[in-house]
Amino acid sequence: MILIVDDDSAIRSSLLLMLKRAGYEPIAATCPKEAINIVRKTEPELILTDMNFTLTTDGEEGLLLLKQIKIFRPDVPVILMTAWGSIKLAVKGMKAGAFDFITKPWNNIALLQRIKTALEISVKKKSPAIKICDGDGFDRSNIIGKSEALTDVLSTIKRIAATDASVLITGESGTGKELIAQAIHNNSPRANNPFVKVNLGGISSTLFESEMFGHKKGAFTDAYSDRKGRFEMADKGTIFLDEIGELDLGCQVKLLRVLQEQTFEVLGDSHPKSVNIRVISATNADLPQRVLEHTFREDLFYRINLITVKVPALRERRSDIPLLARHFAKMQSSNNKTTIPEFSDDAMEFLCRLPYPGNVRELKNMVERTILVCNKNVLTAGDFRSQYQQMPSGNKQTAEIPQNMTLNEIERQAILQAMDKYNGNISQIARSLGISRTALYRRLEKYGINTE
Repeated sequence: MILIVDDDSAIRSSLLLMLKRAGYEPIAATCPKEAINIVRKTEPELILTDMNFTLTTDGEEGLLLLKQIKIFRPDVPVILMTAWGSIKLAVKGMKAGAFDFITKPWNNIALLQRIKTALEISVKKKSPAIKICDGDGFDRSNIIGKSEALTDVLSTIKRIAATDASVLITGESGTGKELIAQAIHNNSPRANNPFVKVNLGGISSTLFESEMFGHKKGAFTDAYSDRKGRFEMADKGTIFLDEIGELDLGCQVKLLRVLQEQTFEVLGDSHPKSVNIRVISATNADLPQRVLEHTFREDLFYRINLITVKVPALRERRSDIPLLARHFAKMQSSNNKTTIPEFSDDAMEFLCRLPYPGNVRELKNMVERTILVCNKNVLTAGDFRSQYQQMPSGNKQTAEIPQNMTLNEIERQAILQAMDKYNGNISQIARSLGISRTALYRRLEKYGINTE
């Protein structure tokens, strides 16, 4: 995902269109505050940001935003943009940690090349995950926990990893469905071949074929060169189709054809290509209900879920919270080359009591943020409580939701709170909840929430 930060709607629209056509998954923020809220909750692969958001032209606002980004996401490359370019400003930006500096108006081909270079270098810098194996040799890297609920999931994927069976991973947002998919691939005969991840919720229907099947140069406007699609990239390996529940019916038909025949056609080329892939899908949606509502194809549903794996919510595996918290603290300290902080007894008790609507992802963000902001050797309940109350996603209100509420009631309440916070702005509401606009509209209809 690439984050665009610019207060000019024309600039945002232009960059969004260019990046989508190039096969990326862009989102946009209108100001530094909105950008930081996004950066706190997710990790973009790259950030393109303007340097001036008011009438000033000195670039100081952009430099301040850059420094804030580097606090939360030190490894994410940032490309600065300004219509008031100068060598002095470029040098200041580079010293503050920017990857590159461009002036407006830009050349699309040149900008796309800089983005590609930044992403390639960023991937090379990332250290490979430490391989962690169970006593039986099963690689469970980055899957932390010993609870019965998690052990049951691991037991299932140990049995199915060596097969080519299609797998559907279900569970709430933030539970770690991608880690489960990665573990299935890592322990399969395809482990030495590609593991290609696709966020279907971030691909528009107009770009679906180009993204998934690839295109030839000149197949459409801005197709400057040949591009491999995700299926071709995953040949002989595994393709992970995340958020498959957000795919519209038209794209579902195209996906089903490839899964059935293991062949596809590149845009601009009439010769079919064959692929040998294993398919793992994931969703936080109720797909059987979607099938009944005729918003998800029944034949596709049965094609993708020969095996179903349900990942438990964090509240269903609370005994894993101390292990996860210490793991995230260790990783954060390793990244920043600082001493690993300890947790006081009351801090761990506080963490174990929280409702965690955002699941493991929410716990990870809280631990990392508290370490950065408090900068202490021993973290207390007060440290976590202060950061929990200040989280921009409104978790202070979420914490006060009675724990005897159903998941649907909690979800409906979260949507209503977001609607009130963002004055009914659908794009901002969807972004704050971490779902697509399409998914939000479905939930509004499901819960009978009026947007007028």
